[in-house]
Amino acid sequence: MAPLSPSSLNRNLAGQPPSATLAINERSNELIRQGRRIFKFGLGQSPFPVPPMVVAALQAAAHEKDYLPARGLPALREAVADYLQRRQGLRRAAQQVIVGPGSKELMFLLQLAFAGELLLPSPSWVSYAPQARLLGRQTTWLPTDLAQDYKLQPGTLDAHCAAAPAAPRLLILNYPNNPTGVSYTDAELAALGAAARRHNVLVLADEIYGDLDHAGAAPSIARHYPEGTVVSTGLSKWCGAGGWRLGVFSFPPELEWLAAALAVAATETFTAVSAPIQHAAVCAFRGGTEIERYLTHCRTILRTLGSHGRQTLEQAGGRLPRLDGGFYLFPDFSSLRETLGGRGLVDSPALVEKLLEETGVATLPGTAFGRPPGELTLRLSYVNFDGAAALRAAESGEVIDGAFLWRHCADSVEAFARMARWFRPS
Repeated sequence: MAPLSPSSLNRNLAGQPPSATLAINERSNELIRQGRRIFKFGLGQSPFPVPPMVVAALQAAAHEKDYLPARGLPALREAVADYLQRRQGLRRAAQQVIVGPGSKELMFLLQLAFAGELLLPSPSWVSYAPQARLLGRQTTWLPTDLAQDYKLQPGTLDAHCAAAPAAPRLLILNYPNNPTGVSYTDAELAALGAAARRHNVLVLADEIYGDLDHAGAAPSIARHYPEGTVVSTGLSKWCGAGGWRLGVFSFPPELEWLAAALAVAATETFTAVSAPIQHAAVCAFRGGTEIERYLTHCRTILRTLGSHGRQTLEQAGGRLPRLDGGFYLFPDFSSLRETLGGRGLVDSPALVEKLLEETGVATLPGTAFGRPPGELTLRLSYVNFDGAAALRAAESGEVIDGAFLWRHCADSVEAFARMARWFRPS
């Protein structure tokens, strides 16, 4: 066997495709370069600009050049602790906040540090399970149902954990959810927290979309299971700064052993997050009137556009869960199985391919999120519009209604209309 050959590749990487969201974005861009009109409903990237005050903070910090502590800039960790207290009433010490180059990297390091089975409600974000596979960890998909808005039920968690009570487990719970747009009520999170406590399950609360809850008030499971919950957030979604690559984890004191392990891993991998970005993030997490006004406009635009899209797809035969936050829709077109089957479309990957080919709307199949292949589900990231222009219009006092959508979110509205005509041709 030649030492420099594909046979030398780590077997956990062999056959692993690239992230589905990044792959569809690259494919969409290539089709656009070829002259196609493509509606980019694939990649989940905030359409809105970074708030000006946060941009100004980055400009002011451009001279910062020194390596920062592996756990993060002390002032930023303090700001994150204050943010969690302000938003969720969580009393988390600044010392137990870790800053990373995006929450995605911290999630990978958490799975590296915690040797346990990964539990994921189906559907879940595309990268949780592949990260586990890269590390050789076992992943179990916990079933959910559209009738219950794809929410994990405490009884499902109980039943799975009871089969092997002593096994270490990590449950990742994301809300508002990618891909469904659904969140949990405080009572539902209390019940899930109680179930996790009964079985000593480590919970990662992925709250990256928390500030994009359309009502502005997404609760946290950490309120109910503080000693066993790591809270994750960052700048990518609510602050429009995905390319800045900054995420944060907050640990309870009971999990300092795990936080310390992550900090060690940080010293041997990314060392520290960019100093100017960390200094600017202090401004973002401290918030204030300008940030709140920005968030209010973003939420209203996303809620109005998402509601329009949801109604349009329902009229075309799709079944969708409720929409609570973020910028995703997750329609199920299984009710059209007979019609679509007659067109040779019997699973979600085939459905996505044909939809892109014939309408130019780029989506992702439900299989990328852990759903069965034969289920005709799609994820739509409905942010194919100029967020800066829409935000300026909202700030100028324009009413955010149907006419606003046609003026400022026309490509997204057109994409929904093309999908509706394709699924229900006249």
